[in-house]
Order: sequence, then C-alpha cells, then structure tokens
Amino acid sequence: MRVVSLLPAATEILAAIGGDHLLVARSHECDHPPHLGNLGTLPALTSQREPPGSGASPGDIDERVRSLRGEALPLYTLDEVRLADLRPDVILTQDLCDVCSIDLASVERVASSLDPKPRVLALNPTTIEGVFDDVLRVGAAVGLERNARDLAVSLRNRLHAATEHVNQFVEGPVVGFMEWTDPIFIAGHWTVQLIERAGGRHPLNETVAKPGSGAAVGPQQAERVAGKSIAVTPDIFAAARPEALVVCPCGVGLDEAVAQTRDLLKQGWFRELPAVRGGRVACVDGNAMFNRPGPRLVDAFEWLVGWLQNRPELIPAGFPWMPIDPAG
Repeated sequence: MRVVSLLPAATEILAAIGGDHLLVARSHECDHPPHLGNLGTLPALTSQREPPGSGASPGDIDERVRSLRGEALPLYTLDEVRLADLRPDVILTQDLCDVCSIDLASVERVASSLDPKPRVLALNPTTIEGVFDDVLRVGAAVGLERNARDLAVSLRNRLHAATEHVNQFVEGPVVGFMEWTDPIFIAGHWTVQLIERAGGRHPLNETVAKPGSGAAVGPQQAERVAGKSIAVTPDIFAAARPEALVVCPCGVGLDEAVAQTRDLLKQGWFRELPAVRGGRVACVDGNAMFNRPGPRLVDAFEWLVGWLQNRPELIPAGFPWMPIDPAG
C-alpha cells in the first residue's frame, strides 16, 4: 500500500491508526505528529502559489487570497509529475475548503490519468462526529479498520468524558471565537459544536437542530450542526458582547496569534469587549488546534472545557495556548 496525503488532518489520522509507514509523499503543510520523523524527508507535492512575505498582516493575506480567487487562480500548486512517478494506491485529500489545501478537482484530474488509477479519498467533515467517521474511512481505505475503530472509540470516550464536567442546565458565557482577525471570521462547523458542548454560547453562528430531530439536546447533540465560518464586522462582533474570547487564526501558530491579539488590543472597540475587560482572553495555536479536523480536536475540546469550566486539570499537558493580560 502506497499512500499520498495532501491534507495535514489526514496525515495525523493515518499516523494515529499506525499507518504512517505507508506514506510515500505529503503536502507542504503536513507537520504532525512529531514522532513521524520521516515527514521532513518525504517529498512535499504541494506548495503555496504565492506565499505571503515576511511580516504580512492578516489583512494583506486576506486581500491576496481574494485577488487570486477573483482571477480564478489556484492558491496551491501540485507536483503532478512526481505524483505520477510515485504510483500511489490511495490519495488522501479534501473538498471542504479551497483556501486551506489543494482543491479536489486538481487531484482527481491527475489521478484519472494514472494507470492503475489510485483511489482518491476526500475528507469533508463539518461536524465532530464527521471527523470520527473520517477516522473510520481512512482506516478502511488503507486496510487498518480495527486500528481506526479503536481510535474512534477512544476519541469519542474522551469527548464524552470531558462533557461530563459541563452543566447543560446552566446558561454559559457567550464565547467569541476568531478564526481570522482582519477581516474577522468567526467559528463555524465543528468548532461551534465544541463551544456549545463545552458550556458556551455562540450566538453569531449557533448550531441548529437538523429537521425532524426535535430539540437535539443531551445524547442527541450530534443532531445540532452549524454552518461554515462567516465574516462579521467589528461592530457586529462587539454587539454579541462575548464574555470569553478565543483568538485562534486559521493556519497560524501561537506566537503569531498572540501578536495579532496585541494588535487588536490597540483598538478601542476590542478593549471594551466584556471578555477583554474581564481578562478572559486566550490565544490558541490555530495551525495545530481547532482548525485542523483531525484527532487533536479532542485535545482542543478538553482544553475548552477546562478553560470555560475552570477545570485546569482537564487541559492536556503542553496544549499550545496562552492567556492574555490586557494590561500587559
């Protein structure tokens, strides 16, 4: 079995079920887990079309992305010749966000020209349960079904164990969750589910019950889903009056998340947010947590429950976050 992973979350899933030895190539963004020592030696088949220069602001990056998309130009390139030479049996990719990774159409076009034609498995989860299902799908694709089932059960058990520390009958704080800071993009999909299950509220993009599922509470929380991340103005964000604030920009490490938060603190509207005035601001490594739909979403949920419910013992050791002191 020869596997090419063009998606960081898929690489993490494959490694977690004991299939990292099957990898013959990866995307340029695959950087985890640390024990996968050969990540640095595996060929990277994708690259960013025009990576932002050093010091580019969130606004600059957003403008460049919009410009490329306006010109119908891809954000990423794929080394098609090398992919063909590797003759993979399975290609792991995605079709959820063309801003995050190589687009599915490009992958399928190359795959269709190969002989034998590899299986292309696109992972497109929009819910936390969908992420667990993807673990099973990857396992089935690479012949590691039992390992995948064991991992999925373990992740579900951890999710449910953390939920036990949340009083579902108490109205929790409004949580502001920034997936980008300029413009402001707020949480969507699985992140909203995690916020609400951790005892928070996310009124600007809340979950709604699927048709026919009633209130979808308690054991039926999986029947409540949220839409994709959406852009809002500072006025709209401030009007929600978040009492707890998470700054977790997509694809950005912890140091940059902290730097962006420091920039936000220079703006009056931001300093007046209840979360800022109350000292309830946290920066999280968005490149590793929340924004990457893989096994570490459960780590992110355990952190969120620990932080919102004042149960620090639930926070995984080494979780990449930092509380922000507005005065500092």
